[in-house]
Amino acid sequence: MKVLMINVVCGIRSTGRICTDLATALEKQGHEVKIAYGRESVPEQFGKYAVKIGSKADVIIHGVKARLFDACGFGSREATKKFIEWVIKYDPDVIHLHNIHGYYINIEVLFEFLRTCGKRIIWTLHDCWAFTGHTAYCDAMNCEKWENGCNHCPCKNEYPKTIVDFSKRNWNKKKRIFCGIPNLTIISPSNWLQSLAKRSFLKEYKTIVINNGINTKVFYHRESSFKEKNGIANKFMLLGVATTWDNMKGLDDYIKLADALDDRFITVLVGVSQKQMRMLSNKMIGIERTNDIHELAEIYSAADLYVNLSHCENYPTVNIESLACGTPVLTYDVGGSAEIAKEYNGYTVKKGDISAVITTICSIADNGILPLSFDWNTHDKSETMRNYLKVYN
Repeated sequence: MKVLMINVVCGIRSTGRICTDLATALEKQGHEVKIAYGRESVPEQFGKYAVKIGSKADVIIHGVKARLFDACGFGSREATKKFIEWVIKYDPDVIHLHNIHGYYINIEVLFEFLRTCGKRIIWTLHDCWAFTGHTAYCDAMNCEKWENGCNHCPCKNEYPKTIVDFSKRNWNKKKRIFCGIPNLTIISPSNWLQSLAKRSFLKEYKTIVINNGINTKVFYHRESSFKEKNGIANKFMLLGVATTWDNMKGLDDYIKLADALDDRFITVLVGVSQKQMRMLSNKMIGIERTNDIHELAEIYSAADLYVNLSHCENYPTVNIESLACGTPVLTYDVGGSAEIAKEYNGYTVKKGDISAVITTICSIADNGILPLSFDWNTHDKSETMRNYLKVYN
C-alpha cells in the first residue's frame, strides 16, 4: 500500500510528529509512505518521507494574501498544481490529510483533484478551521456561527490574522469545496471535536475518534534533578508546555496567575521565546523550546501540577505526557483538554477564571492531589497507530 500524507510540517510539532509516527509504523509493515509538507525544516531522520510543496516565497505570498483578503487556503495555486502533478505520478492508494491550512496549499485545487481521483481519503481534524469561515479556534470565543454560516468573525485578529472579514464568503466556499467528496472518512482526536464536526457541514461524512498517543517508553515518571538545578527545590512547581506561546495558549493568564500566587509557588513555561522571557516575572522560569523529549519528560516529572490555561484545545498531548510522568493536570474546561482531565482525576475550572485556578492550586498544595489514574495502554502511540491502520485497511 502507498500512503500520502499532507500536513503543514513534517516531523516537528504535534501534527508533524503524528505524521512521522504513522509513517514509521506503516513502513514497518511494509507499506510505502510520503509526507507532503509546506513549511519549516524536516529532521534528518524523516527526510526519506518528505516532499516539499511550493517554496518559502509561495508561503510568504500566500500569507500576505491571507492577511489582506482573509484568504487562508486560497493562495499557492501554482504550487498546488505542480504538487498535484507529482501526486498523479506517485499514485498513492490512500491520501491522508492533516492540517491543510498554514499558507502552503490551495484547497480549491487540492479538493478538485480529490473529488475525482478515486482514492481512499482520510482527513484528521486537528482544530476547527475546516468548518469555519476563518478561525481554527472558534471555541476560544464560544462562537457557534459556523453551524449555519459565519459572519463578523470574533477571531479576525487571531490566526490566520486578517485586516478584513470575509468569513461569510469563506464559509460558503469551504462548504462547496469540502462537501461531496467520495470515499472520505474524518478522524477526530477528541469526542469534543467529533461532536462539532457532526454539527457542521462535514456531517455527511463518517467520523471516527482516534485519540492522540504518546511514547510511553519516554514519558514516564523518573527521578529528576530539575528543581535542584534551578534552585527551586523548596517550591511548589506549576508547569506549562507549548510549541509556541500566545494569548490563545493562555500566556497572559499564566503571567496573571504567577503574580497572584504567593512565594511558595513557581511557574515554569517551556517553549517561550527570548522576547516572551522578558515578560515573565521573578515568580516564573522560562525555557526555550526543547526538542529533547527525555529532557521534557524530566521536567514533567519534576512538576507538582501541570496547568493548561489554553483557551481552545483539541486533544493536547501535553496533558497526556504530564499524566504519564505522574503529574496531575489542572485545565480550563475546554475541548479535549477537559476531556483528558476528567477521565483521569484531573481538575477543571471555567475558562478565564483565574480566581478559581488560584483556589484550586492552593487547595492541592495544602491538601494533596486526588489519586492519580492513567491508562498507558490506551494512550501509547502504538495503540493510536493500530487504530489508524484499521482505517487505512
